[in-house]
Amino acid sequence: MNKLTSLPMKYCPIPAIGLLLALSLSSGLALAQSRAEAVDDTQLKQVIIFGRHGVRTPVLPNAILNTYSSQPFPDFAVPGLAVLTPNGSKNETLLGAYFRLRLIQEGLLTGQDETDAASVYLRANATPLILGTAQAFAAGMLPAATVDIHSYAAPANDPLFNPLNAGVATLDYRKAVAAVNGRLGDNPQALATAYAPELALTRSLLFNYPVSQVPAPAAPAGKTDVTALPITVAVGTPALPVDLGGLTAVSYAIDPLLMQYADGLPAAQVGWGRMSAGDLLQTFRLYNQLLDLEFRTPYLAKIQSSNVASHVVRSMLQAATGSTMPGALGTPSTKVVVLVASNTNVTGLAGLLHLDWLLPGYQPDVCAPGGALVFELRQQLSTGEYIVRALYITQTMDQLRNLTVLTLDTPPAIAPVFIPGCSIRNSTFDCPLEKYVELSKQVIDPHSVDLIN
Repeated sequence: MNKLTSLPMKYCPIPAIGLLLALSLSSGLALAQSRAEAVDDTQLKQVIIFGRHGVRTPVLPNAILNTYSSQPFPDFAVPGLAVLTPNGSKNETLLGAYFRLRLIQEGLLTGQDETDAASVYLRANATPLILGTAQAFAAGMLPAATVDIHSYAAPANDPLFNPLNAGVATLDYRKAVAAVNGRLGDNPQALATAYAPELALTRSLLFNYPVSQVPAPAAPAGKTDVTALPITVAVGTPALPVDLGGLTAVSYAIDPLLMQYADGLPAAQVGWGRMSAGDLLQTFRLYNQLLDLEFRTPYLAKIQSSNVASHVVRSMLQAATGSTMPGALGTPSTKVVVLVASNTNVTGLAGLLHLDWLLPGYQPDVCAPGGALVFELRQQLSTGEYIVRALYITQTMDQLRNLTVLTLDTPPAIAPVFIPGCSIRNSTFDCPLEKYVELSKQVIDPHSVDLIN
């Protein structure tokens, strides 16, 4: 692993792309909304894959989780908290192998791994869970090569993924609390009414009774009813900037249920044998609401995700112009950029750019285990113009559970992603790079960005 040196640098705005347009094969005419050709006449020039870690063990010990339920939570195949499971690692390798096939088909990779490795930049947040995910993904994408994983050695914080702890961005926690409260009408407990069916279902699963039972039984002696804890909004920590009280506790109780299913635990151990796939989908709305408030709230997204957004757009400009650019990742010849972090990071970037997606088996905007927000830099063969195409790619829950081998004929779930203020009206929501740069200038907070390559 390479330790990156973090040096303070003065932020400079994203440059105009006159040089870029001059390099185009045409005069750089804008993509017309009516041009939605049946044949894709673009060539993939670079791809940026921003993914979440793979399936892991719970983040709380069973000694705590068991106080939330009438029956013990099951153990995973590997001990420890927030640890990549063996099946989680296998699924990451399967996903990496799919991207290998996809990028070879697109002509971005050659299939000669040692040669291709020179054009791949892989960066991961420095925790065992995320580094393990990156290693497993690389083993699938470039199985015959050794790929350097760029990361910050502890105790340093990577400003790309932890800009608050790294000192690149400064969050006004009182403003963050106000921003979240503002989205809730200064009445966070109203979430308990809005999500009453989800809370009732969660409680019935945790305390082992039919959700239809009326009245619902009292909580077992000595157990904590997380669904009844007050939902509040208070100052949190850099990891969870806003403390949402009961909603946070509920999310901790729900998270292991999804991981049980995705990791392939026996059906009798998934939600104690009482949870269907539909139940899982419904309860997860609570977890996703927590992430939405913490990382998609506009003020929080701007402060926490501007740095990674700046590095993404600068990397595309560097690839398009062929000139080294401060704040870009890799080199001008880098064709594949892989960033591995947490669902909080991916959610934050999506919130900053107002990106949404929906895939079978998931709630809207879920950052699934191993799933990735993908930005493709493409060039129109007919005009030479550069465009950005965004997608969200993830294994379905059943593909994760069954360790499904992914191929071009049996791919993961893929959703084209519309980029508001930028995409045109065609089936792939193409966005001219020039417009993407302008959009980035509008949403990125220049005071929350560094220019470290």
